[in-house]
Amino acid sequence: MGEVIATRAAYGKALVTFGGSDPDLIVLDADLAGATMTNSFAKAYPEKFFDIGIAEADMMGIAAGLATCGKKPFANSFAMFSAGRAYEQVRNSIAYPHLNVKVIGSHGGLSVGEDGATHQCIEDYAIMRAIPNMMVVSPCDGPEMRQAVRALLDRGTDVAMPVLGDVSLFASSAYVAQLLEEEGCRCVRVPGVPSFCAAAARLGRSLTEMDLPVHIVPAGGFPLEEALDLPGTKVLMKSGRALPQVLEALESRGLLESSAMVQNCGLPGEQAAESLKDAPQSGSYFTTLLVP
Repeated sequence: MGEVIATRAAYGKALVTFGGSDPDLIVLDADLAGATMTNSFAKAYPEKFFDIGIAEADMMGIAAGLATCGKKPFANSFAMFSAGRAYEQVRNSIAYPHLNVKVIGSHGGLSVGEDGATHQCIEDYAIMRAIPNMMVVSPCDGPEMRQAVRALLDRGTDVAMPVLGDVSLFASSAYVAQLLEEEGCRCVRVPGVPSFCAAAARLGRSLTEMDLPVHIVPAGGFPLEEALDLPGTKVLMKSGRALPQVLEALESRGLLESSAMVQNCGLPGEQAAESLKDAPQSGSYFTTLLVP
């Protein structure tokens, strides 16, 4: 038979155990450390324990801020106050931005006895489960509580990195993903409409027909004359810095009038030119040329 121990006592012991091996574990309490059993953590790691006082909403806001800095805060109070008094902060400051905060509510249900009806919370599960991005865990005994604390510490959060441009094409995010994958992180690339397709649609053009090929070329990083010799449509991306040289090469081949350009496609300051005959001599980084 395993150790017989109250869940809150097992919780306090688990925090102390894992606090030594996880430098990012931070514990906050709302003047209830003796009841929630976080006082043992406060004694073992005073530099990582913060008693916020009877200010549960403030505590949740502080926990959210710590989470944005990479910490793993455990915010503790009675279930009535964690789920009830701090509801708005939990919903809007923690769950809505999907922050890695552990909201701990002890003394739930009718078990608080002498504390009376104001502390007897029977709505806490319903309130928390109704919040998007909120996961509710209810350990049944001491050993399960210890495992729950460990699992919550190991549980990371999903991070999204929006990119300007194409997620799989000349994207800086590719280098970030490579570094993360080397660290064992799973990266998922979510595609959108490629910028050159959006540019063609903006110009009312078809990129190709029948069996004609399409070539995607970085204007400043590939031999320009060689690129222009390719059959089919040439998409010259990142053309801003090389625009004067590109325009000169197109003019020498008689392709200025039939070529088109879009700058900052889909972004503020978008500009489109259906012909490059009177095109500007400079462009932004997000300048895409379509050459037949």
